[in-house]
Amino acid sequence: MCGFKYAFQNYDKTKHVRSAIREKTISHKHAREIAVAIKGMSIEKARDYLMDVVRLKRAVPFRRYKNEVGHKSDTGVMSGRYPKKAAGEFIKLLDNLESNAEYRGMDLDRLRIVNATVHKGRKIERFTPRAMGRASPKVDILTHVELVAQEI
Repeated sequence: MCGFKYAFQNYDKTKHVRSAIREKTISHKHAREIAVAIKGMSIEKARDYLMDVVRLKRAVPFRRYKNEVGHKSDTGVMSGRYPKKAAGEFIKLLDNLESNAEYRGMDLDRLRIVNATVHKGRKIERFTPRAMGRASPKVDILTHVELVAQEI
């Protein structure tokens, strides 16, 4: 088993707190768009935003992966979607980040997310049986997500 490292540089234990999830079966594209959307928010504001995404009240704006993505009536969102599964994993990650900050004795009201990084993980390759003895490949790409918050 390999030891995972964080992508965030210049980490200072006195003012930063971090949290990560590794090898989750969520969409890399959805996770990337959520990470861009919540960067710069406080933990509570990001959690409320993601809860609204799960409830289909607010859309996540898709800026890079937006081919054939419909427009939404949400303000400031041209094309967007409601990635429920990825948003649920981000909520768990925010809870972990908050508990890490409490353990370190940081002020939760002054914490801001300064870095949200998403990487592709390993591939799980397998086959789906088809008609007449054929098979089609099925590839799942796992996702790593890292969040770093700073006391401001």
